[in-house]
Amino acid sequence: MSFLKSIFSPEKKERLDQGLSASKKSFFSKLGTAVAGKSKIDADLLDELEEVLIRSDVGVATTLKIIDALEARVAKDKYLGTKELAEILREEITTLLQQHNKNVVKDFDAPLDHPPHVMMVVGVNGVGKTTTIGKLAHHYKRGGKKVLLGAADTFRAGAIDQLQIWADRVGVDLVKQQMGSDPASVAFDSLQSAVAQKSDLVIIDTAGRLHNKINLMNELAKVKKVMDKVVPDAPHEVLLVLDGSTGQNAFEQAKQFTAATEVTSLAITKLDGTAKGGVVMGISDQFQIPVRFIGVGEGVEDLQLFHAGTFVGSFFS
Repeated sequence: MSFLKSIFSPEKKERLDQGLSASKKSFFSKLGTAVAGKSKIDADLLDELEEVLIRSDVGVATTLKIIDALEARVAKDKYLGTKELAEILREEITTLLQQHNKNVVKDFDAPLDHPPHVMMVVGVNGVGKTTTIGKLAHHYKRGGKKVLLGAADTFRAGAIDQLQIWADRVGVDLVKQQMGSDPASVAFDSLQSAVAQKSDLVIIDTAGRLHNKINLMNELAKVKKVMDKVVPDAPHEVLLVLDGSTGQNAFEQAKQFTAATEVTSLAITKLDGTAKGGVVMGISDQFQIPVRFIGVGEGVEDLQLFHAGTFVGSFFS
């Protein structure tokens, strides 16, 4: 069995297809309107396609890259009919996504570098951050990893309790303090516990407040600094969780957090039930940050590893 087949089982592929169905239906409805009555890809059609992509939340900058690539294909091949448009789009979008997502897919049972591997999770309240952490803990534990969670989102009412529910459900340890405690102190205690327990993975939840950017930057910098004292070079990964259903608002959140800290990977949630799946393409390309996980449903198994070819293949299937 190939590596990708072992990750993307028929059941997971079906969940992915179902999760992207609203985005796919909306996109191809707009695309069908654009090509109606046309037999070839010309300047007028490319203008309409540009509008379709922007309205599908792909983003202006990424849309222009796709249109430029299509213009180059048309110029090279001299004549391309509209029947070939979907396949050409699929190829160009896959190529674009792969630029920032090469060698990103790693199954949950793959060895982690320099254990304990420390993942700091950032994102605003309401994007599914704590739920994503819980699902990640489930997948990594099932993959044979000893996982520890750190409840450093100490400002939001209920955040610690919510993470405790997930820790109990998954069967992993949680390090926590009282609400209002210093997040850096929680992170420090979490990493000390991880080292003592020989944990493979530590996932640190952080405050989800998009307050003054300077305060956010200082807070995250302080958390990172104390973690580095316990585990050198920690955090090894900074995962930004974004709500895909918010469309262009997700771009703004990505802009704020990438300015505040060095984000190394993305998790884009709530892609099911929304027609805004294009944000996956636009955000990954615009910020040049790989997408590691996508959420295509509420179930634990609906948090999936992201693979550019599989995602685009599902979108265009």
